[in-house]
Amino acid sequence: MSTAPNRRAVAVILLIPLMVTLALWAFTWPAARIAPRDLPVGVAGPASAAQQLEQRFERRDGAFDVHRFDDEAAASTAIEDRTVYGALVVTPQGPHLLTASAASPVVSQLLREAVTASVPEDTPVRVTDVVAAPPGDPRGSALGASVLPLALAGMAAGAVVTLMGLRGARAAVTLIGAAALVGLAATAVAHSWLGVVTGDWWTEAGVLALTVLAIGSAVAGLAALFGPRGIGLGALLMVLLGNPFSGVTSAPELLPEPVGAIGQWLPPGAGGSLLRSVAFFDGSAAGAAVLTLSLWTLFGLAAVLFARRAPTPAEPVEPAREPALTG
Repeated sequence: MSTAPNRRAVAVILLIPLMVTLALWAFTWPAARIAPRDLPVGVAGPASAAQQLEQRFERRDGAFDVHRFDDEAAASTAIEDRTVYGALVVTPQGPHLLTASAASPVVSQLLREAVTASVPEDTPVRVTDVVAAPPGDPRGSALGASVLPLALAGMAAGAVVTLMGLRGARAAVTLIGAAALVGLAATAVAHSWLGVVTGDWWTEAGVLALTVLAIGSAVAGLAALFGPRGIGLGALLMVLLGNPFSGVTSAPELLPEPVGAIGQWLPPGAGGSLLRSVAFFDGSAAGAAVLTLSLWTLFGLAAVLFARRAPTPAEPVEPAREPALTG
């Protein structure tokens, strides 16, 4: 009796617990270790007072990356440009905390708690939300929840294109068309219906479409290079790692190192950051995310167009041609 089926059964028995363990690690470990790590914040006011504030932030070694600004206006501009998440301003009336809940409600709350704990107990702290989260999603939970559906949509597009045996230009056009429709549908839900994002409608649709296209073309490109195993590799990168490492529900600077940086190199994290920029900050600090998504898209489409791969089970295998007889 052949032992091949027994070996496959043992492999499945061992593989499933391994995958579950990996998924639990990827999703729960970053969430359980949330804390500021070189979180960009600002201080403003008279030189002596601002220096004291800076020293207070720097007491927490490695937690904050402090930027000095001349006045409250400069600090507000830096928040709107996504240079810092918030700033503490020294005024004659007392400390004034500037936050941006649209950038991260979690960071805004963290800054409130840190500043309140650092000032004398009877000192009131005035708080201004410079760029507020939309009324439809004040805690940012809906925006954070959007990353997984986008990753699954891109995964589905890349896997279906591969399993249907589409190749070359036909596969590339299919991926682009599917991503464009997903971008329109997702914007209609998130912007027009739920009010989760409040920027320019067509720009947001383009960002969502580019995110799905980057994921889908990467999955299809990996499958073109490595066969059906490439789909599994794409699922590992885009869903199992890309979603929990994205930092959309908190902030990349709150995740353990180097998880936050890795997440921004993957399409889900780059897409989430780009969506925040265009939805709430008029496109500020969007360059790195656009570059990341574009590189993944170009890699995937180039592999789909030019890589030579073995046919999938859905494709017929061309019979070998016999050499012509001579003489």
